[in-house]
Amino acid sequence: MSATAIVATMGDPKAFRSGRQFAAFLGLMPSQTATGGTVRLGPISKRGDPYTRGLMIMGARAVLAHEHRRLAWAQRMLERRPFNVVVVALANKMARMAWAVLAHHREYNPSYVSLRPT
Repeated sequence: MSATAIVATMGDPKAFRSGRQFAAFLGLMPSQTATGGTVRLGPISKRGDPYTRGLMIMGARAVLAHEHRRLAWAQRMLERRPFNVVVVALANKMARMAWAVLAHHREYNPSYVSLRPT
């Protein structure tokens, strides 16, 4: 269900410049406020498609709740942040990965590392 909802919501993946833009479209990015050079992150914006965002969050919650060997970054983050914050961070990461897979016409490879130009 999540995969078909993502494809239906996204339409053409090239409509988004990056996975970050797609995650923001779903409402999985924190809102930002800046005053006096201090940037503060707020709650997720909740703009975009609530159905797809809900599916992404439910999927991330299931991964974190039932995973016996959690991802290393998620485990470290759980030591510092509340569970729901880590759930939304994982949903954001999954949305970015979904965009990358669809935009670049690749199969999902968990060990793939993107080489950014320096």
